[in-house]
Amino acid sequence: MQHELGAGELLDSAGRLIEAGWAPREVRRYDRSRIRAGAWRIKEWDYYCILTDRFALALTVADNGYLGFLGTSWMDLVAGTAVNHGAVRALPLGRMNLPASADRGDVVQQQDGVALAFRHEDGGRRLTFSAPGFDGGRGLSGELRLDQPPMDRMVIATPFRENPRAFYYNQKINCMPVSGAIVLGGETIRLTPDAAFAVLDWGRGVWTYDNTWYWGSASGLVDGRPFGFNIGYGFGDTSAASENMVFVDGRAHKLDRVEFVLPEGPLDGAPWRFTSNDKRFEMTFVPIVNRTERINLGLFKTFQDQVFGRFSGTVGLDDGTTLAVRDLVGFAEKVRNKW
Repeated sequence: MQHELGAGELLDSAGRLIEAGWAPREVRRYDRSRIRAGAWRIKEWDYYCILTDRFALALTVADNGYLGFLGTSWMDLVAGTAVNHGAVRALPLGRMNLPASADRGDVVQQQDGVALAFRHEDGGRRLTFSAPGFDGGRGLSGELRLDQPPMDRMVIATPFRENPRAFYYNQKINCMPVSGAIVLGGETIRLTPDAAFAVLDWGRGVWTYDNTWYWGSASGLVDGRPFGFNIGYGFGDTSAASENMVFVDGRAHKLDRVEFVLPEGPLDGAPWRFTSNDKRFEMTFVPIVNRTERINLGLFKTFQDQVFGRFSGTVGLDDGTTLAVRDLVGFAEKVRNKW
């Protein structure tokens, strides 16, 4: 079953999800004041990942209730290395003021030498970032324009069976062409919209304490056409809809269930395999580098393996045609949070 969401409020007056399902655009209104849970249970974040054939850049602003985070990560896909750098804010409890919509409201945050700003502008978004202490003082900064022409996205509202006031409202916007410049250790790297693409992971919700999720994403060009996908599962009640979706020329093609077949041993030690119950998504993934995080702060724990590499395989579209994908840069991850 893949139930498509109607328009309206996300939560009722009791803080419960009104409707579970998916949509190709933002149709439900997130209103933090309707939540009926402690502020420490509310998790909100904006995560951008920019992908090219040579590198990936990740930028994160998160207000996870009792812990806020500003993050920058650089993955060198030629050398096979990853560097994380960030700043932690204690007990933000919503005071980071992340916007209630993925389409309106800017994110401007600074903490302990890390400055991130995600702003809307006509036809797209502008990301600015500065982290002089990145990689032991090597430094990372830049300004990027993300074009966002009219295009479908992945939107999903997911409940949790064990807590009727827990939910996750998530949007993934793939295939945004990127232009601008990044300065890394004094070297200026210029991006052009025919070779660099971004995805936004916009999440708002009330989570249960212990969860594991699997997520995969890629954006780029296939046969000269804008192409991307979002796949994932692992938490909540997804009986109404999955988050699996393919994007071609700005149009969404909805998939049912996709299984991640992970390698034994290190997650970057051997290829992954992906298969869908409808056989429309059949893919292998060859790892290049694992961006790992291991944080144990007592109450808050996170174990993250975000593996960057290349996808190859076939995708079936709604009209019955099949696209062949070869060596498309993207990532696949396994994350366990206790939060």
